[in-house]
Amino acid sequence: MKNQRNTAETRRMCWKIAFMMVMSILSSSRLMSQSAKYTILVDVAHGQKFYNNPNKLNPSAGSDAPRVEYLVGQLGKNAGSLGAQIGFLNEAITPAQLAKCDLLFIHIPSSTYSAAEVKTITEYVSKGGSLFLVMEEDYWSTLKQTNTNDLIRPFGIQFGENSTDSLSGGFTKPTPVIKSPLKITYHGGRVVQGGTPFCFNSQTKKPFGVFTTVGNRGKVIAMGDGMTPLYMTSWNGVDDYQCSEFMGAVLGWLLE
Repeated sequence: MKNQRNTAETRRMCWKIAFMMVMSILSSSRLMSQSAKYTILVDVAHGQKFYNNPNKLNPSAGSDAPRVEYLVGQLGKNAGSLGAQIGFLNEAITPAQLAKCDLLFIHIPSSTYSAAEVKTITEYVSKGGSLFLVMEEDYWSTLKQTNTNDLIRPFGIQFGENSTDSLSGGFTKPTPVIKSPLKITYHGGRVVQGGTPFCFNSQTKKPFGVFTTVGNRGKVIAMGDGMTPLYMTSWNGVDDYQCSEFMGAVLGWLLE
């Protein structure tokens, strides 16, 4: 019993430390916001599977804290190197919110966007905003659960069914988004149609990431696999996936 109590206490202390580290990251972000050139808003109001607002974490819940700490830290590093700050959208997306945003980041939602939100997001991109939208295979979120296709259909891009590719590993080809080839994470995923492909799986070389420009300034990137934006540098015995390099290039292109 004593060992069990000690183990439980150790776990609680670990979660507390992790939570405090998240708060430290947020404090740094607030300081940086005074001189930030860009703002990246992360949607966490539509049943996102991985990203979350660190301000909303309960330290007693614990299990999400290390993951969120890692994601916020890695995304913050990429954003900071580009002169950008990170914010979180906790409620319905409105024109007023996006008026202060240079890039809207949506990663694996699992609930629907209202008609008003769809209109807001598509008008935002049409008027020069940037959208980075990531989906995954049905195990994580289905197209019946979330209407993400409504957000990108006006720009000639659509998510399709689960990919038939089963092997791990992906890569990029040189494009205006990423100038040099990168080794990126992939396992399963969703077909993406339309746009210009730039991310490909290693098995059949089919694309799972595309980009497009809208008018003079609007930009969209849509990905059918969420592992690289989760900074999963290791997977199935491979430890050198270039997630940070990928995210730095993608965010840089979307913000420029």
